[in-house]
Amino acid sequence: MLNAPHGECYRPRGMGDLVRLVHGPIDLDDLAATAPADGALCLFMGVVRNENRGRRVERLEYEAYEDMALPLMEEIVAETRERYPVSEVRLVHRLGRLEIGEASVAVGVASPHRAEAFAACRFAIDTLKAKVPIWKKEHYTDGSEWLEERDPPR
Repeated sequence: MLNAPHGECYRPRGMGDLVRLVHGPIDLDDLAATAPADGALCLFMGVVRNENRGRRVERLEYEAYEDMALPLMEEIVAETRERYPVSEVRLVHRLGRLEIGEASVAVGVASPHRAEAFAACRFAIDTLKAKVPIWKKEHYTDGSEWLEERDPPR
């Protein structure tokens, strides 16, 4: 099911793992589930801000090469599970037009312990930003431009 229809859910190997590209608001309920053995749930949400590099941002647009993005997101989930003792990893990225304050990306990681949940969540978002073909166009009061956001994972 690597080529899930646009906006559809794609579930990697782990039972509760989730990879999704959506064209509407991100549903926090998709990220917040835990198992009975979990003692930690780390949630990260990136939101559209009104300023970047000294310029006033009016809105954003995200585009993705979806047929490549979903399998890469699955690989990030698998690598996160290999590196950290976590029970669930969920990655959701929004595509299309977003307004100030709206969520553009979200990561949820459940684990028996908080240190692993925090570390795994950071690894997952940093790796997603570095590897997945998702592009951001910022619309400013004085024009617009596509931005390159390929920060290396820490």
